[in-house]
Amino acid sequence: MSIYEMIRDHMDKSVPFATVTGVELVEVSPERGVARLAKRPEVENHIQTMHAGAMFTLGEAASGAASGAALGGVLGDQLLAARPVAADASIKYLKTGKTDLTATAVANSDAETIRKELEEAGKVVFDINVAITDAEDVTVAEMVVNWHVKKTG
Repeated sequence: MSIYEMIRDHMDKSVPFATVTGVELVEVSPERGVARLAKRPEVENHIQTMHAGAMFTLGEAASGAASGAALGGVLGDQLLAARPVAADASIKYLKTGKTDLTATAVANSDAETIRKELEEAGKVVFDINVAITDAEDVTVAEMVVNWHVKKTG
């Protein structure tokens, strides 16, 4: 099992809220985290479009995958000795979500810089940028999640 598959499996088990919501992590790679959410009545709002909270959960889950990828790609097993926390997040809803949605998340710093700061300072802070798109690849929301990661061991 690759480190990225391990990250995906770990996140599926350790973040049950995203799973209950229906968020599916579809990619964790050195470059990004990608998650999908199928449009269905349980995640719709009063006008039968994707609920803002569901879109937020989707984006935050993708950002967590990208955060883990940035750390895991260079730290390997040490990733489990780190405590990542989403400390701040902002989202801009640009259009209504009328279809299944995909969130693609990318760290604003390269993995080597993130790893080096974590090793030297015992903690690191960085942003993950997220684009949430619909089935026609139209951006319906943009999100930034600020992650604080601290060594635990």
